[in-house]
Amino acid sequence: MGWVDTVIWWHCYPLRFVDAEPEAVEVVEHRLWRLTNWLDYVVGLGANGMLLAPVFASRSHGYDTLDHYRIDPRLGDEADFGELVWKAKERGVRLLLDGVFNHVSAEHEIVARALAGGPASEAGGWIRWVGEYPRGFEGNLDLVELNLANPAVQDYVVGVMNHWLDRGVDGWRLDAAYAAGPDAWRPILERVRQAHPDAWILAEVIHGDYVDFAARSGVDSVTEYELWKSTWSSLNDHNFHELAWTLTRHAQFASRFRPLNFVGNHDTTRIATKLTDPRNLPLAHALLMLLPGVPAIYAGDEQGFTGEKTDGPGGDDAVRPPFPIDPDGLSDFGRPTFELHQRLIHLRRTHPWLTWAGVSVGKVADETIAINLDGGAQRLTLGLNAGDSPVELPGLNGPLRVGAHDWALG
Repeated sequence: MGWVDTVIWWHCYPLRFVDAEPEAVEVVEHRLWRLTNWLDYVVGLGANGMLLAPVFASRSHGYDTLDHYRIDPRLGDEADFGELVWKAKERGVRLLLDGVFNHVSAEHEIVARALAGGPASEAGGWIRWVGEYPRGFEGNLDLVELNLANPAVQDYVVGVMNHWLDRGVDGWRLDAAYAAGPDAWRPILERVRQAHPDAWILAEVIHGDYVDFAARSGVDSVTEYELWKSTWSSLNDHNFHELAWTLTRHAQFASRFRPLNFVGNHDTTRIATKLTDPRNLPLAHALLMLLPGVPAIYAGDEQGFTGEKTDGPGGDDAVRPPFPIDPDGLSDFGRPTFELHQRLIHLRRTHPWLTWAGVSVGKVADETIAINLDGGAQRLTLGLNAGDSPVELPGLNGPLRVGAHDWALG
């Protein structure tokens, strides 16, 4: 059993977390200590990993990188980051960095060299083109796509990944990994693993064949967007048949790799806002924490934070809010949700085999479902009830009594 089999990530968006300026600055502002202040909170929650959105110098939101080798001055400098690393290690907290390698800011020096040389030049081969114009990621002209098939670009990405792994981080999330495709990542990851065989690599893949992507790319995990969608959709539509179908897919994924499970992230509406009936929020959190895979809690979800993602300028602000300087600044409003997470994480720790358990559906109706979790020598049933009356569901270890809008494990 490797360290990933027991990791529970707390996923945060540092630039907004520390209330940084919306645009790049030249003068270093030392703010990473505000994130370091939350390490004991993460441990108290029961988690043992921080999944960080971009921390490198960028033009604005972090996904428009200017320099992969420099901490964003709005957060601090490398000494500030080094303090976060060693204080995390003191507490047994793993760190996962967001690797935005599919594209860079249009103001990145790589793009400047490419534009100066043109598409046919050696420098021009570093980026992707549409005719004589740089190709923008998903139509965004300020995000220029790198050409990951170019061996020189592969050298660059390998160098960046190893640089920060050498400095103590534990792995990488590959942003927009789906855009370049799985085959582009294999030669990069093979070289990274030569130097860091224990590094954990997560690929952002929204739709498609997750199993094929993982196998061909060599990543350890893929973002489980199918389960995310089915979680809130089946609860909102009173249709656990949708969840039952998704679990057949999830079982296939979990048998091949450890999918990253989540009910919210920096790109989605908060789960407490997404659910039309707030009484069903504990059911969503139970699915996150007790199904096979690697759980990631989006910072604030464990406090019941709300926020809707919208299109247009500032559309992400509500789901990427600034946090208090330290946990003492939190409202008591979120304590019940926090304590629910502590309870769920305790169950997860008590049954570590849940990370790789087999999954099947014992019984399903519109508002109730019994999910069987098979660890070989140990077996449990997770029962969910989105209805207004208590129910009894069949379990592997006997009948489960599940209250209204509640869950049970037994």
